[in-house]
Amino acid sequence: MKVMIGLSGGVDSAVAAYLLKEQGYDVVAGFMRNWDAFANNDFLGNPTINDNQCPQEKDYQDAQKVADQLGIPLLRIDFIKEYWDNVFTYFIEEYEKGRTPNPDILCNKYIKFDAFLNFAKKNGCDMIAMGHYAKKVFKDGHYYLAKCKDENKDQTYFLSQINEEQIKSCLFPLADVDKNEVRAIAHKLNLVIADKKDSTGVCFIGERNFREFLKNYIPAQSGDIIDIDTNKVIGKHKGVYYYTVGQHKGLGIGGISGETASGWFIVKKDAKHNILYVTRGDTTKYLMSNKCIVRKLNIINENEIFPQEVGVKFRYRQKDHPAIIEKNADEIIVKYDYYKAVTTGQEAVFYNKEGLMIASGTIDEVYRDDERIDI
Repeated sequence: MKVMIGLSGGVDSAVAAYLLKEQGYDVVAGFMRNWDAFANNDFLGNPTINDNQCPQEKDYQDAQKVADQLGIPLLRIDFIKEYWDNVFTYFIEEYEKGRTPNPDILCNKYIKFDAFLNFAKKNGCDMIAMGHYAKKVFKDGHYYLAKCKDENKDQTYFLSQINEEQIKSCLFPLADVDKNEVRAIAHKLNLVIADKKDSTGVCFIGERNFREFLKNYIPAQSGDIIDIDTNKVIGKHKGVYYYTVGQHKGLGIGGISGETASGWFIVKKDAKHNILYVTRGDTTKYLMSNKCIVRKLNIINENEIFPQEVGVKFRYRQKDHPAIIEKNADEIIVKYDYYKAVTTGQEAVFYNKEGLMIASGTIDEVYRDDERIDI
């Protein structure tokens, strides 16, 4: 069987490619280029760009070295237009609404498991493979994702919007391998990227000064910072889009008569009126919720039973939280014990009692005791 693996230039995909070869697959690699830093003129937001070489070019060179070491062909594919149209445009639109989107989720849905999958099939491949930490499970006639062996690295949260057909078409060689084993295999093979650090930042855009990066696409617009407890204006911000709920550094609040310059936390963003609300007291009463409405759904099995008790993950690396989900037309109503900082624009991912990822969607409304408190 011929498989095309997404080779990123990192250690995970490199070891995944090696494992596929060991399992007897006919492996070809594909390197995806989805962002043009030079055309988009975002150098100000990316201090890693220098000497006229952007990070993606360095990653491509690393991917080519790995492919050569493993003895597999490497194809290079540009999905710049697809990424801009389906991922980045939505990302900016959500920030303009004052929400906090997760572009990695859309990147997986539209680029890695759609555009790349189509490219692989056009090049004679039966399936694709990725270096994600996730496990594919076939149960009762359906394909699901489940958490991998190394739960600390599990990436099913970021894969939560791919559908059953996309899951069926992909292999995940790292499902039963933990990160330490991956590094050990890379060293054993003397791969050039054995000690390369894991990538962070926005999918395909990479690490950067995020506020400076956003300024290229969302003009700075100064506004008031208001103490939510007293309704007093205590400072100015540079644009609500550049801040996140819960943030307490870089607010620039100081020199207020009778006030201390530290200890302020953002508890609410009002994008419509360009206001940041902060508190220096207990953030819990502003950030706790016990219900949310989730839309833009991805339900793996259309015959899934509702209502249902599940574990819900509201943010990557947070523990699953017990909840009851009910379906109403094109939305899921999620009820749970009080939980902190459930944020609009983020993804809610649902796992059943067997640990299978059964559905996900974007958090659209947040409530505390039936009072809407979107944060």
